[in-house]
Amino acid sequence: MDASASQANLTSTFESDVREIVTAQHVRTATAGDAVRGVQPRLVVEPGTEQDLAKVLKLANDAGLAVIPRGGGTKLEWGNRPRRADVILSMARLDRVIEHAWADLTVNVEAGCSIGKLQEALAKHRQRLALDALWPERATVGGVLSANDSGALRLRFGSLRDLVIGVTLALPDGTVASSGGRVVKNVAGYDLPKLATGALGTLGVITRAFFRLHPLPRERRTVSCKFAEVAEAQRVMLAIQDSRLAHSGLQICCGTEMPPRVDVLFEGTEAGLAAQVEQVKGMMSGETISEDGDVWNARQEIFSTRGEADLAIAKFATLPAQLAESIEAIVRLAGANVRWSATAQATGIGWMRMEGAEAALGEMMKAIRAGLESNGGSLVIVRQPVGIAGIESWGSVADALAVMKAVKRQFDPRGTLNAGRFVGGI
Repeated sequence: MDASASQANLTSTFESDVREIVTAQHVRTATAGDAVRGVQPRLVVEPGTEQDLAKVLKLANDAGLAVIPRGGGTKLEWGNRPRRADVILSMARLDRVIEHAWADLTVNVEAGCSIGKLQEALAKHRQRLALDALWPERATVGGVLSANDSGALRLRFGSLRDLVIGVTLALPDGTVASSGGRVVKNVAGYDLPKLATGALGTLGVITRAFFRLHPLPRERRTVSCKFAEVAEAQRVMLAIQDSRLAHSGLQICCGTEMPPRVDVLFEGTEAGLAAQVEQVKGMMSGETISEDGDVWNARQEIFSTRGEADLAIAKFATLPAQLAESIEAIVRLAGANVRWSATAQATGIGWMRMEGAEAALGEMMKAIRAGLESNGGSLVIVRQPVGIAGIESWGSVADALAVMKAVKRQFDPRGTLNAGRFVGGI
């Protein structure tokens, strides 16, 4: 029996066993729409409980099948192309807000719940998860945690690793492991919340999570100002950071057809905001000062599709004091051949969109990555034309790769989860 026939038999046996766990209506043959970066899976399974999910995952692990967890599917193209994809493990049915302990400012929520649904439930008690995730109506709790997707609010409230206080993971051997819990300070054994956040689902499948919450602000005000030079925009950003202003978000947006613009977000009471808005206007000496809350969609607009075949999107990180230098390097490397736009937060984390010929995009991404890494920064490519070969999504992590592989071997020794998609082909 050849390898393909043997694999088909394994899949058939797995499907039969899985139907006994989740019932036939929650198992289906995968379609072209279920492919992950061109790799076609065989089955889609939708467990209804974390116990059933753990059983399904163990069956797949024992059968040597490759599993890709899926929430809202908003970030499936992130990371490297998977080596294999036999089973899509859908979180669609694990979508409950289990407990909102509003008096403790915590929530326990299943991983398949969308961020939008969660925020709507929390808003009933005028609370929120202080997170501005991409595509909140579709992105799920588990997917956002796995991708470590934080936006402008990270500046004031911290990253997802600061907001998550507990997770439950289904491991490939069928174990359901939990760490952290209902209270804000709770440490026992592995710090699973921080370990799972940003691991792209390669260590275990997040089934539920506990978060610390914050009150909803009474009012929100945004002040934006355009500048002639990126260096001047950065000077103002650093001055705002060094001031006593209590801003919640601070970003710079620029591009081929967009002069540098600095946006500042304030949240609080109407009386408290008025004085801060006037103070920040006095610090801005650019061409135009306006108030438009829509500017906080800039990060999501980086991903907008307008039919371009030759499009690359990357996440970059640099020191806040080096933002201008990094953006100026992008301008030089783009030249007349690549159209680009970028949105960067005051934390030094930004997103960049590049459009142009494949060869020009490839050379530009390699040069930008080399420049950032030489200064301690990074470039993660989340979308690139299929014709570009030889550019790893994650960049160089040589110093940490041995440790990351050791952790992977401990949690997923058979490489069942998201095979090849993470750093160094993990």
